[in-house]
Amino acid sequence: MKGVRREADIVFGPARVAVFVDGCFWHGCPLHATWPKNNSDFWRAKIEGNRRRDLDTDARFAEAGWLVLRVWEHEGVDEAAARVIQAVAARRGSG
Repeated sequence: MKGVRREADIVFGPARVAVFVDGCFWHGCPLHATWPKNNSDFWRAKIEGNRRRDLDTDARFAEAGWLVLRVWEHEGVDEAAARVIQAVAARRGSG
């Protein structure tokens, strides 16, 4: 994104919708996050840092006029696609 120093996984430019596909482990999914027992301090700091960066990314995109959608890896493809389609259509004024 121009002016936002982060990259989304999927971008719908005209609608200004940015989609991020987040892994349950790496982004600390509220349903499936696990905390490894080995090197636990490192992993907790890493995952919590990812969460903070995700929140910061969402805020930066919003300030630039973008809608951010986050899709968890555990979500069904049809469910995730329907959310994205609905958001893009709404932002384009056709939904």
